[in-house]
Amino acid sequence: MFYWLYERMLLSQIQDLPRHICFMISGADLAAEPGKCLEVTGWCSELNALLARQHQTPAAPTLCAIQGLTFHVNELSPGELDRTLPEIKKIASVARLELHHGTTEVRAGTGLDVVVAIGKSGREEITDCIRRLAQNGVPPSEIDEKTLESCLTFRYDPDIVVKTGGDNLTDFLIWQSVYSELFFSDVNWKYFRRVDFLRVLRDYQSRIRRFGK
Repeated sequence: MFYWLYERMLLSQIQDLPRHICFMISGADLAAEPGKCLEVTGWCSELNALLARQHQTPAAPTLCAIQGLTFHVNELSPGELDRTLPEIKKIASVARLELHHGTTEVRAGTGLDVVVAIGKSGREEITDCIRRLAQNGVPPSEIDEKTLESCLTFRYDPDIVVKTGGDNLTDFLIWQSVYSELFFSDVNWKYFRRVDFLRVLRDYQSRIRRFGK
């Protein structure tokens, strides 16, 4: 009962949503609770629908909805990967899943865009961009931010990056997340609840984003 009331209070305080959220999860945490990614995806879809019903009236402006969700996992052993992939692929039953692990890419489902990136490095991504530009013979004088961004594997900028469990961030999306808000949760991934997610969203909307200015 207490959590239900607390959730209602948090929901009443959320008026705007980030467009894209990135969760950074350790391999051990994901292996301990592989179904949590599907659960969080459901929370996002439910929240979009709920707040749309509450706020999209003729007298209210269109609410900014959660348009994308990313789960980055720093690394998984082959055994952990085999155990967790079936659970991760269930996301395609409720959203549009884009799964990256090793050289494998899987796309399936429709709805909210959800990216799961396992063992991907931001430094490697940028290195691959530079390598492709060199292979394509692009003159150095023609290389700018837009040129580099057009070569990125993950072409979106998360509004907020969430790290559960209190560990350090990885270098994933090192280019894309330069202006992202950061949220460090002391709750481990296995015990991350809907109320903890709502606390992240409430905290996000209270921040003044300056985008490096």
